[in-house]
Formats: sequence, C-alpha cells, structure tokens
Amino acid sequence: MTTTVVKCPTCGKELRWVPENRFRPFCSERCKQIDLGAWAAEKYKIAGNSQETPPDEDHHGGLN
Repeated sequence: MTTTVVKCPTCGKELRWVPENRFRPFCSERCKQIDLGAWAAEKYKIAGNSQETPPDEDHHGGLN
C-alpha cells in the first residue's frame, strides 16, 4: 500500500498523510497555529457573494 505524501499548506514541507500525523494537513502545531492566525486576521477569504444584511433588514427587534 502506498502512503500519500502532501505538502504542508503553511510551509510547504512534505509529510505523509497517515492517521498518526495529528496535525494533518499541517506538519506541526506551529504551522497549524500560523494558518489559524491568518484566518483570524482575515488574510484568507472564501469566494462568493457577500451575505451581509442590508440596513433596512436589520433584525435588532426594533431597538436602535
């Protein structure tokens, strides 16, 4: 059976895709945290239309 090898999305290091690698798809806790921080800082965006509520459809229960 062949083991799949992937690249860490943060640093590019090659790693084996096996259940024992608890940080998959990352190579380490550090790379996992760097990626999480990038999401939190809004460095990544998911393509698509904005789903923001228009001002006239605000749902604050009538309290402004």
